[in-house]
This record gives sequence, C-alpha cells and structure tokens, in this order.
Amino acid sequence: MTDETTKNGPDATAADAAADTAVNVETATVEQEEASQPDPLELLKAENAELRDRYLRLAAEMDNLRRRTEREVKDAKSYSVASFARDMLAVSDNLRRALDAISPEAKAAADAGLTTLVEGVEMTERSMLSALERHGVRKLEPVGQKFDPNFHQAMFEVPNPEVPNNTVVQVVQAGFTIGERVLRPAMVGVAKGGPKPVEAETNSVFDEKDA
Repeated sequence: MTDETTKNGPDATAADAAADTAVNVETATVEQEEASQPDPLELLKAENAELRDRYLRLAAEMDNLRRRTEREVKDAKSYSVASFARDMLAVSDNLRRALDAISPEAKAAADAGLTTLVEGVEMTERSMLSALERHGVRKLEPVGQKFDPNFHQAMFEVPNPEVPNNTVVQVVQAGFTIGERVLRPAMVGVAKGGPKPVEAETNSVFDEKDA
C-alpha cells in the first residue's frame, strides 16, 4: 500500500471525522460555558438593586433615629422640671392654705399691716404659678367638666339632680399638667343623682358641624 493510499484511504477519513467531532465537542463546550456564565450587565443591575435597597433601609433607620432623638430631646426639655415643679406646687398649696385660713370677716376688718401681708402672699402665689406656666405647667380648670380619671381624682359625691351625673362641681385641690402629661390630678367632688350626660347628642351636633 502506497503512502498516497494511506493518506486518502478509510483511515484518513476516520481521522478527519474524529478531528471534526473533537472540534465540534470543544466548540459546544465553550458555547455551553459561555452560556452558563451570567450576563455582566445583569450582575451590575442586581448589585445596583441590592445597594439601593441597603441605602433605602439605612436612610429609613437614620430618619427614625433622628425623629426619636428629637422627641427625646423635646421630652427632656419639657419634663426635666417635673420634679422641681411638683415640689413648687407644694409651696403654692401652703400659700393658698394660709390665704384660705383668713376669713372674709378678718380680711374686711384687717389693719393695714395684715392687708399688706395678704396682698403680698397673693402676689407671691400668682408669681409662682406664672413662673411655672412659663415652663409648661398649667392649672386644670375641671369645674363643670365631666369627670375624667386621667386628670381628676374623685374625693366625694355631691347630690345634685340638676347637674349631669359625674360632673365636677367642686375642686378640693387644684390639678396641674406639664406638657401633655398630668403633673398632679385635681382632687374633686362630683355630682350624683342628675341626668346622664348626653354624649350621643353632643357627638351628633359635632358631626353636623363638621359636615
């Protein structure tokens, strides 16, 4: 068999087919590997979305922290004097007791010295309450209002059929608030035996006004 026959015979054809197959397999493998690799653009989009989500979460947390800090600072400013104010109310109560201990007859018949003393105590009481009010402490005015356990402390009941039941009719000790909190509840007497408060009618009136 000549060399020419060997080159062009069946063996050569088989060898070429094998080579083509190998090339095809290699090409298919490369294409499969390229297809299995993620698209760089999609990777960038996914990374960008994740970073954006982290940023939004962090921004929300920082905003919540800022609001909480502002609220805490505001509360600290508003309520830092609560203990001091409560002590000052005790002094104000003593001034009021001293004034109430003087009967109207004694005031009317008082000499100049006693009158000046009474006026001085009254002025001191007003000045103290005014100073407390500048710091957010305000006096409750519950007479005529419906009894509210959040602001009032009932000490006794007053029979009165002409006043709606549970209406505050007398204040034994003044109550005060500081900001939106109760510094000291008002000690009150409430009406008993009168008609029930007409809450439904009151609400309907408000509804009509709002409409």
